[in-house]
Amino acid sequence: MTDLIVLGASGLAREALAVVRETGSHTPIGVLDDRVGHIEKTFAGLPVLGRIANLDDHVRADVLICVGSGLARERIVDWLAQTGVRGIRYATVVDPSVRNPARCRIGAGSIVLANVTITADATVGDHVVVMPGTTITHDDVVDDYATLAAGVSLGGGVTVGRGAYVGMNAAVLPGVTIGVRSVVGMAAAVLHDVPDNETWAGVPARPLTARPLEMIT
Repeated sequence: MTDLIVLGASGLAREALAVVRETGSHTPIGVLDDRVGHIEKTFAGLPVLGRIANLDDHVRADVLICVGSGLARERIVDWLAQTGVRGIRYATVVDPSVRNPARCRIGAGSIVLANVTITADATVGDHVVVMPGTTITHDDVVDDYATLAAGVSLGGGVTVGRGAYVGMNAAVLPGVTIGVRSVVGMAAAVLHDVPDNETWAGVPARPLTARPLEMIT
């Protein structure tokens, strides 16, 4: 079994580790977190081995980024690429209860938790997080670094843009696009396209504010 290093001591990490241990897909050996010195020396039964920069000490291990913010996940991937860490292999974690009968693509580094349904001809990108009870239906595209909170329902042909966040129990009408780095609030009903970098909420969902790029990078 391949060793696994987790980046980020987070609630998401605990959830992902529970799946890894159940499936036996990897052997978790430790956690790297830039808050080392301010957090406990062990996390979820694993030693905290240092900062993310210490990943060079574990070149044979697969890597799983467990940071809740998709934008933060993207920054970590970009930083690791720039620092020249060679041969990084990103683990993909899928709970055994996930229904994916058409074997739709789930990208590298993605985490798909319990009781998610992916129906047909859908695509889940790289480093995506899909929380429990989400439904991804036919022809949906969930782009890299997006996050779908628990209970999200996507109608057919929905596109969720890169780094977007869709809040708990939100529903998205078929054919709608959620823009790059946009946020959809909890329990929203999204009937129209959400432009890039905007926050929408409500039933039906309406724009709350545009988010200046410097606030979200």
